[in-house]
Amino acid sequence: MQSKITTLSEAVARIPDGGRLALGGNTIHRGPGAAVHEIVRQGKRGLDVIKTAGSYDIDLLCATGCASSVSAGYVGYETVLGLAPSYRAAVESGAVVAAEHACYTVISGLRAAIQGVPFMPVAGLFGSDLLVARDFRTVADPYTGEEVVAIRAIKPDVAIIHVQEADEFGNARIVGTLFEDVLMAQAADVVILTAERIVDGSQFEADPSLATISSLYVDAVVEAPHGAWPFGCAGEYEPDLVYLTEFVQASRDHESQQSFIRDRVLDTVPA
Repeated sequence: MQSKITTLSEAVARIPDGGRLALGGNTIHRGPGAAVHEIVRQGKRGLDVIKTAGSYDIDLLCATGCASSVSAGYVGYETVLGLAPSYRAAVESGAVVAAEHACYTVISGLRAAIQGVPFMPVAGLFGSDLLVARDFRTVADPYTGEEVVAIRAIKPDVAIIHVQEADEFGNARIVGTLFEDVLMAQAADVVILTAERIVDGSQFEADPSLATISSLYVDAVVEAPHGAWPFGCAGEYEPDLVYLTEFVQASRDHESQQSFIRDRVLDTVPA
């Protein structure tokens, strides 16, 4: 089997402008921070960003003009810092389309893509404005005639997932909560892993259950110590709340925001 190890810049270069980009992690936990910074450095444009619950990653991609639409159930910094100001400003200005979901409808769309079906039926959502806002259609259960909501398949062009351990072939171990990362890996056309460390793949051969994500789905592996930062990474480090607070505060003013991005993001050394 051929090694899939590459550099961060080479991996991110595979993301097409206008592509559908799924980002692993959830809110301020185990997001692919190093890869998102590299996306900004490379000036990607027109991205449809997919995530159940995003925070700094989506906020930054909106602040830098990389994102043109966001398919997510929530974008914010939990109760720590509240909702994402750059995302909100971009949506209100019309620069970014808020393709609003419930978190579970993102999950359902990914599952539909994995199973090769055009949509996934879900219970619920009746009484929600999402049905009209997103033009979610309903279909009749062929067995009972009861109406269910049909969520269109979500197939990312690229998924970027940060993991604690990966071997050179793309077998990966996630410690802690998996979020929707496995679904993203299975649904996406191209999967990029950033890993805290590259490990000997013999551990996965000896115990395949350790591989949360199989090399079968992975196209590129990047060794990126501290690669989730400023997100936290379970068992490794906590979210950098000082940095995140400074970013949110700077985002209240366009000039301060762009100065922060220029000095603190663009000058970040790639992993």
